[in-house]
Amino acid sequence: MFALPALAATTVNVTLWDNPDMDMADNLGHGMGGDMSKASMGVKASTDKVPAGEVTFEVKNSSKDLVHEMIVSPLTSADEKLPYDTNGGKVDEDAAGHLGEVAELEPGQSGALRINLKPGSYILFCNIPGHYMGGMWTTITAN
Repeated sequence: MFALPALAATTVNVTLWDNPDMDMADNLGHGMGGDMSKASMGVKASTDKVPAGEVTFEVKNSSKDLVHEMIVSPLTSADEKLPYDTNGGKVDEDAAGHLGEVAELEPGQSGALRINLKPGSYILFCNIPGHYMGGMWTTITAN
């Protein structure tokens, strides 16, 4: 009988960024068809594909002025619109199937999240009011 080597967890480096010199857009949520070149903030992941299983997200807020966070939720389609509360300026995290998060990070701070991803598509987004619609999201696929 042969022992199989343990599979190492996948690490995804995530940068939460913003550009204070740009005007903030307000219609750039996932599946809305907005012009992402107008995004004044965003989420940049080191890869958009990971193997299914344990994934560690190493998250850094590269902003000089703004607090950001990163939330992971599943997507059922490539153009799915997340449940959005226009009054609060935020995604309804429970309705979106919130799987985990790196809570509010002050400028320059880092945090980590380790979760088990099943095969499928996922969205990483900031849910500070206005940030998601400002373009602060990206998607990844677990195979």
